[in-house]
Amino acid sequence: MAVGTDGGQGIMKIAIMVEGKTERAFLHAFRCFLYTKLPDCMPRLDPLPYNGRIPKGDKLRKEVTLLLCGHNPADAVIALTDVYTGTNLPEFKNAEDAKRKMREWVGSEPRFYPHAAQYEFEAWLLPYWDTIQKLAGHNAASPGTNPETVNHTNPPSQRIEDLFRRGSRRGSYVKTRDASRILRDVDLSLAIEKCGELKALVNTIIMLCGGETVP
Repeated sequence: MAVGTDGGQGIMKIAIMVEGKTERAFLHAFRCFLYTKLPDCMPRLDPLPYNGRIPKGDKLRKEVTLLLCGHNPADAVIALTDVYTGTNLPEFKNAEDAKRKMREWVGSEPRFYPHAAQYEFEAWLLPYWDTIQKLAGHNAASPGTNPETVNHTNPPSQRIEDLFRRGSRRGSYVKTRDASRILRDVDLSLAIEKCGELKALVNTIIMLCGGETVP
């Protein structure tokens, strides 16, 4: 059983800093998978969307400190950022670089766990390309077998947006709506198997709760 903030046996509270509402839509499928791994010690996951970008530098350190030491503190804080930021000059080279920089900004806080989507959150939707095809009304081929190699020049969100524009439904891809539709009733283990950074995020939570990590 996880050790809670009171130092005894209880439900672990994990704050998850995310960039926007799209990632929050992902949490339902995320929780469903974790229940299969942590049936007796499922943590409380508190998503904190920042509506754009997670804070950088000293501001990130202060936010993490507040979450860990403020009123109703968390037992651990996870920060989840995209590598692809939509800017002309990418801030991070890759997921490892993003995690390293966040760790440096926060400093030696053992309860902080940086994670990054390579290259962005929508990479974790690409394993469900058949569902995306049905929603868009288009049968374009999948971008590839490794979702996390879809890169800055044509990132996953643009691939999905393009499919929706070209599809027979003639609609647009709305992140907060369509991420939930894509992930509805899916087996998240498919994306975890194909996406190493997603697996790392899952395993951080399982490890914190004393469960058996995904190999």
